[in-house]
Amino acid sequence: MPTHLIHLINPKTDSLTTRPLYMNRALYSPLAGLLAVAASIPRERYEVVLTDENIEPIDFDLKADLVGLSAMTSYVKRGYEIGDRFRSKGVPVVMGGVHPSFMPDEALRHCDAVVIGEVELVIERLLDDLEAGSMRGTYKSDKLHPMVGMSMPRYDLLKRNRYVNSTFVQTSRGCHQGCTFCAEPLMNGLKFRYRPVDEVVREMEECGSRIVSINDADFFGTPDRPKEVMRALKGRGFQWQAGVTSKLAQDDRMLELAAESGCTMLSIGFESISRSTLKSVHKHVNRPDSFAALVDKLHSYGIIVFGLFMFGFDGDDKSVFAETAGFTRQNDYDACAYSVLTPYPGTLTWYEMKKANRIVSFDWDKYDQGHVVYRPAQMTGEDLRLGVSETYERFYSWPSIASRFPVSGHRHRAQWLIYNLFMRRGSQTEGKRITAVAPPTAAPDLAPLPPILPTKREWRAAVLEGIGAVGPHLS
Repeated sequence: MPTHLIHLINPKTDSLTTRPLYMNRALYSPLAGLLAVAASIPRERYEVVLTDENIEPIDFDLKADLVGLSAMTSYVKRGYEIGDRFRSKGVPVVMGGVHPSFMPDEALRHCDAVVIGEVELVIERLLDDLEAGSMRGTYKSDKLHPMVGMSMPRYDLLKRNRYVNSTFVQTSRGCHQGCTFCAEPLMNGLKFRYRPVDEVVREMEECGSRIVSINDADFFGTPDRPKEVMRALKGRGFQWQAGVTSKLAQDDRMLELAAESGCTMLSIGFESISRSTLKSVHKHVNRPDSFAALVDKLHSYGIIVFGLFMFGFDGDDKSVFAETAGFTRQNDYDACAYSVLTPYPGTLTWYEMKKANRIVSFDWDKYDQGHVVYRPAQMTGEDLRLGVSETYERFYSWPSIASRFPVSGHRHRAQWLIYNLFMRRGSQTEGKRITAVAPPTAAPDLAPLPPILPTKREWRAAVLEGIGAVGPHLS
């Protein structure tokens, strides 16, 4: 029997996709990381309680031996509040996730320990220190996990009836795109690490759901590996979706296997319809002149296209909003998310904007891809915020939804409608909640440091300059 209790908490995100909007459900569960953390905790020693503050209140009176918090930048301040409250009660607190991994010294002001990067190779040491009363400081493995023999995420802790998409299976970590605005390669590396295919299939068979989201940064990242996974999934009755980049989504054999193995939707980071903008942020894989044909091709295989676009790049002026809304409507994108470029601390975009003195607000609550926290190059912050709202209004208007509805073909119409209804209502509530640019604040007194430094020489130099470090001793 377990003799100790660990309380894992996801602080309230209050985002478009994690806010319960229909039937008391959120579109996505944000708990994939904490389910993996829970899996690495020995069941014979610890009972685990899991709380997602987006759908339920936190029990601050629960008698826990340890509280574990995972946070991204936009809700790390809420994480700090929760950590402070538990520590005031004498409960040890550990934090992990993207923001604490990039800014551990800041996080340590509100917790006893920080896990930097992956948890699997440091959890045993952390729990031993906890029981010895010496858990403190940072815990970081000197190597990356090989992703072999990973424990099954604790799906038994998940309140499935509160989410549309609740089951996220990871088949790889890492991404070799290296986009300047993204934290993924700085957290998990530029090289892909793959789980054995049989372990992936076993998790999907045992996860308790036949509707699964593949939780990789880029499932189609290499030509051969995703085909191995999809061949293994054929005939098993799964419906799955994944995030991919546009290049290998052009591969007919890839799409044939996707359709045959149960793929219903692919989320694709198109980012911009401007080739020069994409090149400026190192998204070389995307070619806007092929976007329309790609959408048509995916539709021909019965696959829904969820397009992800970002506004506020230096090449964007006020015309970008109407052009993008028109492009996505005319080319029958099934669903789209439009976000504001956000210079997350520790990314190359952060260091470039910080050096140019363009970041206006350092209030982490506003780093939600909705607020404007920097000075855009060719428009005002107000123009950018208003333009994003107007793009959502155009794309998710009732006439647009009606004109884009998949009357013919084999796309999953119920899934299509759910996404459009959730995104329409979410964007409406988001527009009311976020009405202006973020107010100016003072800069933090601590600099972010990526868990993995960039390999590209000039990018590495930019990071080291930004943190005031010199020499090759950081890695």
